[in-house]
Amino acid sequence: MASSSIEISIARQRLRLKDANGVVQLDVSVSTAANGAGETYGSECTPRGRHIVCARIGAGEPVNTVFVGRRPTGERYSAGLARLHPERDWILTRILWLKGCEKGRNRLGDVDTMRRYIYIHGAPDDVQMGAPGSRGCIRMRNDELIRLFDLVSVGTPVTITED
Repeated sequence: MASSSIEISIARQRLRLKDANGVVQLDVSVSTAANGAGETYGSECTPRGRHIVCARIGAGEPVNTVFVGRRPTGERYSAGLARLHPERDWILTRILWLKGCEKGRNRLGDVDTMRRYIYIHGAPDDVQMGAPGSRGCIRMRNDELIRLFDLVSVGTPVTITED
């Protein structure tokens, strides 16, 4: 598992998982930041560069489990719950927490991806994929996220590019 790698293209709004031989195992539409690419704390942009998966959160949780602060709330996402909490940025099903590997670019100081709580995570079914829309994270369809989650481990390299 540790020899897989994830590539995310902001321009194409795609995530690709490759195995150790470079064979694509998963190629799916995602949604990155509405504010575009950037690394600065508070920018709500998707950080570029080399990262790793530093934590896998939510193994075994049901689809549409709601997470706040990386903890399941006991809620399951639904249209009714969304109407009750229109201000929420929904983080659902699983979380792959990213850590930057490039000091000064996406690690440490005011550009630290991990301290910015940048994740690959599930989203409500009505969230558009293939178009920017998140607050910095990489959103995925829940079923595709579960497939990805089951294929990667802590330490899996993640490269995020603008091309």
